[in-house]
Amino acid sequence: MTRVSNTFIGFLNLLTLLTSIPIIGGGLWMAKSTATCESFLQRPLMVVGFVILLVSLAGFIGACYHVVWALWVYLAVMLFLIAALLAVTVFGFVVVGPGGGVDVPGRAYKEYHLQSYSPWLRKRIENPSYWMTVRSCILGSKTCSKIVMWTPSDYMTGTLSPIQSGCCKPPTACDYQAPMMTQDPDCYKWNNDANLLCYECDSCKAGVLEDVRRDWHRLSVLNIIMVMLLIGIYFVGCCAFQNAKRADDYSSYGGATMYKSRPKWNFY
Repeated sequence: MTRVSNTFIGFLNLLTLLTSIPIIGGGLWMAKSTATCESFLQRPLMVVGFVILLVSLAGFIGACYHVVWALWVYLAVMLFLIAALLAVTVFGFVVVGPGGGVDVPGRAYKEYHLQSYSPWLRKRIENPSYWMTVRSCILGSKTCSKIVMWTPSDYMTGTLSPIQSGCCKPPTACDYQAPMMTQDPDCYKWNNDANLLCYECDSCKAGVLEDVRRDWHRLSVLNIIMVMLLIGIYFVGCCAFQNAKRADDYSSYGGATMYKSRPKWNFY
């Protein structure tokens, strides 16, 4: 049992240690990328990568070399990671639950409304400094240039991403022949200038939130898988900790025990 649990957790932590390297690299790449508009994901990604690296290193050393204190640190941090991932998962489901697009009659795409999303997400996206960063990312990614040559028939049959639907065109309901006072406020904000378009529209912010919402859903699914995996590793780690502790106790007191148990046949 000792060899099985120690070898298993040592090998498993070696794999997770190697897995942390591309996670950290992905965080560094995202920090320098101009194509992504979700800059707030960079720091958590790198933190998770470094924590996995350190925890895996402690678990690997503790399991393979019977270092009791390293396994103790490993189990304590692992318990914290499980609790943190559970908290993030629950938070994600609560925050990103509201939202989603609205079907547009006669169109293959959906449109998005800012009021459909949770107050926490709306407060974040309406922060002027944060929105300027996101707006610059959208401009740099040239998302709208991909549909600039679309004809009216293309809008009838083509599909748009949430950002394209909200940022690259005015709301479908806009009628510029009718009085503007009776229309969606985003109709006022639309501009044909390629650097303006509908980047200041609420629909654009809603499109970005829809992208964030979808990413959060993917992250929540990944978190559930990781929590289940970490719980399994944690129980195996408890076995390795007990084995290492017994081995440490045996090395400390085993010599004296063997001496006392040695039979003495010569009574004279």
